[in-house]
Amino acid sequence: MRIAVTGSIATDHLMTFPGRFADQLVADQLHTVSLSFLVDNLDVRRGGVGANIAFGMGQLGTRPILVGAAGSDFADYRAWLERNGVDTDSVRISEVLHTARFVCTTDADHNQIGSFYTGAMSEARLIELKSVADRVGGLDLVLIGADDPEGMLRHTEECRSRAIAFAADFSQQIARMNGDEIRILLDGATYLFSNEYEKGLIESKTGWSDREILAKVGHRVTTLGARGVRIERDGEDPIEVGCPEEELKADPTGVGDAFRAGFLSGLAWGVSHERAAQVGCMLATLVIETVGTQEYQLRRAHFMDRFTKAYGHEAAAEVQAHLS
Repeated sequence: MRIAVTGSIATDHLMTFPGRFADQLVADQLHTVSLSFLVDNLDVRRGGVGANIAFGMGQLGTRPILVGAAGSDFADYRAWLERNGVDTDSVRISEVLHTARFVCTTDADHNQIGSFYTGAMSEARLIELKSVADRVGGLDLVLIGADDPEGMLRHTEECRSRAIAFAADFSQQIARMNGDEIRILLDGATYLFSNEYEKGLIESKTGWSDREILAKVGHRVTTLGARGVRIERDGEDPIEVGCPEEELKADPTGVGDAFRAGFLSGLAWGVSHERAAQVGCMLATLVIETVGTQEYQLRRAHFMDRFTKAYGHEAAAEVQAHLS
C-alpha cells in the first residue's frame, strides 16, 4: 500500500533562559520592549508533522512518501529521513526560502517566547500530487496533515478529482481555519483524525453535529490522551483502544504524530483498525518517553515485548509478522 504523507517539514530551535521573563519587563515601558536574553543552551531538533509521521512509518518499515516543501538547508535532514526509511524524492526544495523553523526560549517558570517562520512551507501549495503518483506508480492513500493552508486545500481537491483516498488531519492549522475551509477538507475523507478538543472545535466551526460528520467521512479517529483512541464509523459500534503502560513521561511533543504513523503503518500492512490503533498507541508511548519527536529508537524485540504485555499474544503475533 503506497501512502503519501503531506505536511510541514521544520526544525525546532529550543533555548532555555535561567531567569524569569517577568523580572525583565518594566511595566510602563512595555510599548517599547527591547530585550536580549543570554540563554544557557541551544537544542536543535527535527520536526514538522509531515516529517514526524513519515519518520515513524519509516521506523515500522512501511516506506512512506513524504510530500512537503523545504529549503536548500534540507540536505542533512533529508539524509536523516532517507536513512530511516522515508522516500523524500517528492519534497519540493525552494530556491529562495529556508526550511520552516520554530525558535523558542523558555524561562525558569516554563513561560515561553517563540516565533514560527513559515519559510518554504508556503510553497507546498505548488506541489502536484499527480506527479507524485506517477513517480511511484499510484497512491492508495494521502494523509493531508497540517501544512500551508492553501496547499492543504489544493491537495484535498486534487485527491477528490483524481479519486485518491485521503485522510484529513488539520491538527495545528485548525485554529486559523474557518468553517467553510474545514468542511472542504473533511468532506469525503476516508479518515478524519483529531484529538478530543479538536473534535469539538471541528463541530463548532462547521456547525455540523458528530452524527453529521460521521455521515461525511469513512472513519473518525479521535485520540483521547492517556485513555487511548476511539474509532467511529457511521452505523457501527465504536472501537476503543487503550494505551500501553508508560515507563516514564519525558515529553508529549509529537505523540499524536507517532500515533498516526503507527495507525497508517497498520493500514499499509492490511491489519484491522483495532490492530492498527494498537500499533499507533504503542509507538506514541515510545515518543512520550523520549525528549524530541524523532529521537526514539524502535528496537523490535523491545517493541513486541511491550506490545504483547499491553494487547496480548494473539495481537502481537499478527503484528510481529509485519514488523519482522
